[in-house]
Amino acid sequence: MTTVCVTLITVMVSWKPHKDPEPTSPSGHTYWIGAGRADCTGPPAEIPLMGYANPQQTAAGIHTRLYSRAFIVDDGKRRVVFVTADVGMISQRLRLEVLQALQVKYGDLYRQENVVLSGTHTHCGLGGYFQYTLFMMSCKGYIKESIKPLVNGIVKSIDIAHDTMKPGRIYRNRGELDDSSLNRSPQSYLNNPKDERHRYEWNTDKQVLVLKFTDLNGDGIGMLSWFAVHAVSMNYTNRMVSSDNMGYASYLLEQDENPGELPGQGRFVAGFSSSNLGDVSPNTKGPHCANTGLPCDYLNSSCPVGGTKMCKAFGPGEDMFDSTRIIGYNIYRKAKELYDSAVEEVSGVLHFAHQWVNMTDVTVQINDTHTVSTCKPALGHSFAAGTTDGGGDLNFSQGAVEGDPFWDGIRDAIMGKPSNQTQECHHPKPILFSTGEMNVPLPWHPQIVDVQMITIGSVAVVAVPGEMTTMSGRRLREAVKQELESEGAFSDSEVVIAGLSNVYTHYITTYEEYQVQRYEGASTIYGPHTLSAYLQKYRGLARAIAQDRVSELPIGPQPPFFERNLFNWLPAASIDKKPVNSSFGDVLEQVYPVYRQGDVVSVTFVAGNPRNSGDIRDKSFVTVEIYDNRTDTWKVVHTDASWETRFHWLKGSKQQSNSTVEWHIPLSAPSGSYRIKHFGHSKERKNLRPVVTPYEGTSNVFKVATSFYYE
Repeated sequence: MTTVCVTLITVMVSWKPHKDPEPTSPSGHTYWIGAGRADCTGPPAEIPLMGYANPQQTAAGIHTRLYSRAFIVDDGKRRVVFVTADVGMISQRLRLEVLQALQVKYGDLYRQENVVLSGTHTHCGLGGYFQYTLFMMSCKGYIKESIKPLVNGIVKSIDIAHDTMKPGRIYRNRGELDDSSLNRSPQSYLNNPKDERHRYEWNTDKQVLVLKFTDLNGDGIGMLSWFAVHAVSMNYTNRMVSSDNMGYASYLLEQDENPGELPGQGRFVAGFSSSNLGDVSPNTKGPHCANTGLPCDYLNSSCPVGGTKMCKAFGPGEDMFDSTRIIGYNIYRKAKELYDSAVEEVSGVLHFAHQWVNMTDVTVQINDTHTVSTCKPALGHSFAAGTTDGGGDLNFSQGAVEGDPFWDGIRDAIMGKPSNQTQECHHPKPILFSTGEMNVPLPWHPQIVDVQMITIGSVAVVAVPGEMTTMSGRRLREAVKQELESEGAFSDSEVVIAGLSNVYTHYITTYEEYQVQRYEGASTIYGPHTLSAYLQKYRGLARAIAQDRVSELPIGPQPPFFERNLFNWLPAASIDKKPVNSSFGDVLEQVYPVYRQGDVVSVTFVAGNPRNSGDIRDKSFVTVEIYDNRTDTWKVVHTDASWETRFHWLKGSKQQSNSTVEWHIPLSAPSGSYRIKHFGHSKERKNLRPVVTPYEGTSNVFKVATSFYYE
């Protein structure tokens, strides 16, 4: 995240009508259920990836495609929608644009009260879909070619779920997944009360919750699962669009349940959603100094030589691809086990509650005599240090409770000094950026946020607008459960946190964790009492649901939808040029004649900029095809949505570029004749006007065999 600091300082000197299903009142435990999946991958070139806030980490290919997965449940009176999308987080702008599109199509059927949008938190999706200055600056602005595929993909996934609704049943199951998560700020966790910590075996939440959706015949419609771990197995050196470990878990389960279908196709939808992952890393080997191999400094996560940049967390695999595979497989395996064994049926009516809250001014009664309040947004010095999953470039370190005169002086000269009120409110955080007092060209952080909850029978899904730490999530789940069950309307309720939902507000630590001021505490932007404010607000939602008095909840102040002063620093894609005596799609580096299972096939083509392909949803830059002797035809066995393929785009000199396609041949691949095809578009100037033309290229035919020798 910390490269943002340098950027900040530099900057400052398809409408179609739908007919609604008409569910009848459910008989027994029957609900009406729909599930839909849609591609939401944007142009995989030049646009910054969202998550690590590294301006140099711009897209240059596809590791795996990104999908939005939507689930609709209707009890005959009320309807709820839950979407988990392969994005870093849901931004306020993205949510508002999706809600506008749903309003056009469906009227008031789908609206802010009953639609939850949650991000898987992959750090390798495209940025550019924010409307607040800080986030726009880290992603080169508000980029329409990035946000449009996200909006359209999310809406399409809801369309598909809407159009496929049928009577069905829901089952819940839960279990624990070990060896797949690590607390990356154990120092902060240990600052929580000892008696509270002793109630839990681990310093991360290891539970996996699964909802199993079936039709009345017991055939699977889909599955929705929550597990708390950062989707950062793919690290900040990666430049390919990737759905990371959560996306791989979805990929594996959908391949299981949709046999014979290509990735992204088939009726069964497997959604893996984020939870209270704020201090949870998938890099289970933990942080070590990359230059010495020794453990990092415990409190500050830095190294004697190289500082925070050298302190990196790895594992469990040999590289980031292997680690993504292992963690994703572990999550998939546990979810599949729980899905297959789920027998506890979910019954009961649906509820939903939603409010907009001004999080900069929430008063919380902490005891009989004292109140506290939240603050205007601000980021602390440790924000600039980053985490052990991706450290900063500058001389910041985690655990800073005092400012740095050098950086504070630069901040004061360029941005102005934080007000005394803000400094006091955020104590002991030393403020690096007083974003709540910065409004040029637009506010730097949101003030109005969504708090939202939906219940499906005894299952309560709490939509949280940020990254809750392990203990913060435990406190919230406990508070909501207590309120739901206090009135007797709910019993044996299951409360799950859906993180990165609806609007992004960075982190939410406990008051005790905040005092340590590691990255998560420094990034808790509304001050030390942020969690207390959320506990109060979500208790209110749960109480209203339990008492069936949701209609009495104040709606709250609506968030802004900015039309002016949105900026875009991303230049238009340049004209494509090609080497002399060549054409786009020509092969520059050819395949070998024969490969074995387990080998890697690589072929390089003369290419255009992938941004020139426009809306690439439901298309592919890559196919791997096998020859069918019986029909004398070629059959597609892999696309760029497949785990086994990697599509690399390299922008060279003189406006020339090339694309390299890798196929990592699975051990299960049948022997036979294969070829690889690449599809794209080139933009050339003809008669002084840019003209975009499709092209394709095809490799030589090669064989996959168990031996290099012809028999």
